[in-house]
Amino acid sequence: MTTRTVQAPVTPRTVPDPRLKGIKPFRPRWKGALTDRERFNRQMHYQSVDRCFNMEFGYWDENFTLWPMFAENGITTNDEADIFLNFDLIPRVEGEIWLCPLFEERVIETRETTEIRINSDGLLAEVPLDDHDTIPHYLGSSITNPREWANVKAERFALDHPVRTVNVEPLKLEHPADRAYPLGVWCGSMIGKIRDLLTFEGLSYAIYDYPDMVEDMIETSCQLVEKFLDQVLPHFQFDYAAGWEDICYKGGPLVSVKFFNNVVVPRYKRIHQKLAAHGIDIWWIDCDGDVRPILPGFLEGGVNCLFPFEVNGCAHPAELFRDYGQELRIMGGVDKMALGAGRDAIRAYMDTLVPLVERGGFIPFCDHRCPPNVKQDDYLYYLDLKEQMFGLK
Repeated sequence: MTTRTVQAPVTPRTVPDPRLKGIKPFRPRWKGALTDRERFNRQMHYQSVDRCFNMEFGYWDENFTLWPMFAENGITTNDEADIFLNFDLIPRVEGEIWLCPLFEERVIETRETTEIRINSDGLLAEVPLDDHDTIPHYLGSSITNPREWANVKAERFALDHPVRTVNVEPLKLEHPADRAYPLGVWCGSMIGKIRDLLTFEGLSYAIYDYPDMVEDMIETSCQLVEKFLDQVLPHFQFDYAAGWEDICYKGGPLVSVKFFNNVVVPRYKRIHQKLAAHGIDIWWIDCDGDVRPILPGFLEGGVNCLFPFEVNGCAHPAELFRDYGQELRIMGGVDKMALGAGRDAIRAYMDTLVPLVERGGFIPFCDHRCPPNVKQDDYLYYLDLKEQMFGLK
């Protein structure tokens, strides 16, 4: 029998506001005639705007030590960088919609240059001793069959766990109805986090060996999101919904299109029904790689915005806009390879984005965390160029 400590209702997490740390902006804020909230909503609905919404997705950890502007000013996180570089903020409300409690992280073995660890998802992972930014080498999962899933589900996915009860009152004070910035609600993951639990190889086998188990994992994820949404949606006028999947690479999706459409998409539809009932009609999902095979399923399920839209793993954003028109929105799509290739390449690529920004439904920024091979001066050139092209005229 599993026992749980009773806890008081919790306030969901929001993207923290580093202004509380007294960060002095390094660059002036883009001028504008609209509020950030008005601008975001108009841009995402193909309406005229004063200027483009100005945001970036963030940076590799190494950038905070390699780029002097960060290192010399004590900037160590992406949230701090957003304030430091004076971007338009786009916070969101998050709840406890995953493992609770998480697995205890611990070191199993130390090798010459790596450690073998159990991570918070219960995965056995090999990671570098210096903790530099890289994808871990996953060696195994805590869930390899339905019996193990049943145990983990009972211990860590209980719908009635007290921490899943939301205290909305502090949030209502933090995000008033007359706010000037867009506010989102987090809708988590239906299949991407399950890949994290099982590993890529484990998920690939489980879909065929234990399809009922995988579908139950997806259904459990959906129910956790629904429970959270039912508690917060009545209290806010959210401007967007957001989620994360990461189930594609440059060769396409990690799961079959048939499985995605038959098992995952129906859960998106349930979530979308709740979002639409509360006026939320922009829903982006962070999914890297070539999403084109599953994009029709995304759209059918209510996901109508891609983020951060990797160019080399998929295509130029213009190609998808040509195929899907105003049914689709894209956030991201600035080729990180161009940013690392110097100013001529940056200018040439940015020129290709001008008609996309002008048509609407597109907010340009680096198509993932900006890597450390991009020179700081070239990155600042890119930010200046972006303002010249898409700022207030």
